[in-house]
Amino acid sequence: MSLTSEPALAKAAPVFAALGDETRLTIVGRLAADGPLSIARLTDGTGVTRQAITKHLEVLAGAGLVHGARHGREHIWTLETGQLSDARRYLELVSQRWDDALDSLRRFVED
Repeated sequence: MSLTSEPALAKAAPVFAALGDETRLTIVGRLAADGPLSIARLTDGTGVTRQAITKHLEVLAGAGLVHGARHGREHIWTLETGQLSDARRYLELVSQRWDDALDSLRRFVED
């Protein structure tokens, strides 16, 4: 399936929607940098309530970006990199298309 097919684009849309929120983007960054974390650790120093962090994690989980699992009394959240890799490929595709268009424009102007 091509990156530009309708099913592939429909699958990617929730990823970009989820990452469009600053708090969720911060959560993804923390999980990427620090590895699996509990809600308590994700909440520390953010000024955001545990309830709000939980809701953001649910959105990220719905987009396939994180996975939560119970370990004793804690719920530990882990980053799922597969969806991020797909999103990166979409961005690279768009970037390449822009680069190609700008190269064509440059050649046109220079001729």
